[in-house]
Amino acid sequence: MFDPVSLEGKKILITGATGMVSRPLVREYSKVAKVYAMARYARDEERRAMEELGGTPIAADLTKPESLGAVPEDVDYVINCAVGRSNRFDYDFAANAEGVGFLMARCRRAKAFVHMSTTGVYEYRGHQPRKESDPLADNHRAMSPTYSISKIAGERVCMFAARQFGIPTTIARLCVPYGNWGGWPYFHLMMMKNGAPIEVHPERPNYYNLLHTDDYIEKIPRLLAAATPEVTLTNFAGAPRVSIEEWCAYLGELTGLEARFADNPRAFGSLSTDLTRMHSLIGETKVDWRDGIRRMVQALAPELLAE
Repeated sequence: MFDPVSLEGKKILITGATGMVSRPLVREYSKVAKVYAMARYARDEERRAMEELGGTPIAADLTKPESLGAVPEDVDYVINCAVGRSNRFDYDFAANAEGVGFLMARCRRAKAFVHMSTTGVYEYRGHQPRKESDPLADNHRAMSPTYSISKIAGERVCMFAARQFGIPTTIARLCVPYGNWGGWPYFHLMMMKNGAPIEVHPERPNYYNLLHTDDYIEKIPRLLAAATPEVTLTNFAGAPRVSIEEWCAYLGELTGLEARFADNPRAFGSLSTDLTRMHSLIGETKVDWRDGIRRMVQALAPELLAE
């Protein structure tokens, strides 16, 4: 297992900084490092919010390579969490694939680069946990036609750029991040509150691996340590696997709300992950999913707690 790199005094570029995954990274890592928080920053209040978290805002867009001139070339580490979800093929391929190459070319002097991919690149295989070597497919096409396919393309561009420029790189296939900033379980809580049906694949239960904010904050420095120019590829998720049905039932225990499920064969099906490689590289996660969900509700919707 790799020891974490030290971030103290380092220059770190975090892309997609205004997103749910990146914001906690900016807040935590800026306590010890110089964090450049890259995003499009359509509104001034987004810049101010990022400064309040401790980051230095950089306005840039992966679909516009000329804008990357604003990125310092001497950053030590890059954590690429930027993602395009417009459902426009040209835009999302530019953001999720071509833009990765342009970013890596700009940051070719970095000591390590972590590219956040997704377990949504895997072919649907029911309840079988997916390994890194398993077949890929356009998993999310029914609900997000550009997402899986552009993320697959992004991985290949990342692999090319890592080898071309000699950048030590880890590609981390992320599975259901959540925490006090939100996440899929929080969306389900809001649906339960409003009495909206939660669509699930009929091949129940629908298993995933929740990854709490605390865990990925702790593990990313280990992913940076595991990076190689030949590219380290790993799933990035929490253990054990847990189903949508289970976490919604637990949300019901906490709040007294009831989840209404609606079977839809076009809904995302089970996407649990084999964590053997991840655990060998960076160790096991620590946050129990029930504790993580309870803390999420306490942070975001304390008025809904029944206790």
